[in-house]
This record gives sequence, C-alpha cells and structure tokens, in this order.
Amino acid sequence: MTKAKLVSEIANRTGVEKVTVLNIVETFMEVMKDTMCKGENVYLRGFGSFILKRRAEKIGRNITKNTSIRIPAHYIPAFKPAKPFSTEVKTKVKA
Repeated sequence: MTKAKLVSEIANRTGVEKVTVLNIVETFMEVMKDTMCKGENVYLRGFGSFILKRRAEKIGRNITKNTSIRIPAHYIPAFKPAKPFSTEVKTKVKA
C-alpha cells in the first residue's frame, strides 16, 4: 500500500477530507523521524515498536578494488510488531 492509498483509505473510513488526512499522515511520519533521530524509540501499543538497533563496527570488503574498509558503528531503524498484530497477520494472511 502506498501513502496515497493509505490516505484515501483513511479518508473513506473517517469521512475527513484527503488534504487533512495527508497533512496528519505527513506530520505523523515527521514526528516519528525526528523522535528516532534524537535516539528515542517509538512505542504504539497493540501495533508495534519502532526501535533503533545498534550495528557494531566491522571490516567490509570493496571487491572491485580488493581492499578492506572500516564500517563504523551506527544505528538503523527497525520495526518490531506487537504480539497481537503478529498473531492476527499469521492467522489471516493466506500463503
């Protein structure tokens, strides 16, 4: 689902104008990014957690130049779904 489809679906279900819904979705994503860039995790009960995972420093290879490069320690964003959400997806999605 794209952001446009998400906005349309929310607007249809709530009866709120698409412009207003788009503004809310954009603001939500901006707040999420700002919060995570500050080093904080975001927890949404019943849905999941947007967490920062630390990646340790490691040595990588540049195979085109046949050299080793140092990749510094860094953080990456990750999503961990809540147990009820995971269970619901497992039971409702057919392979």
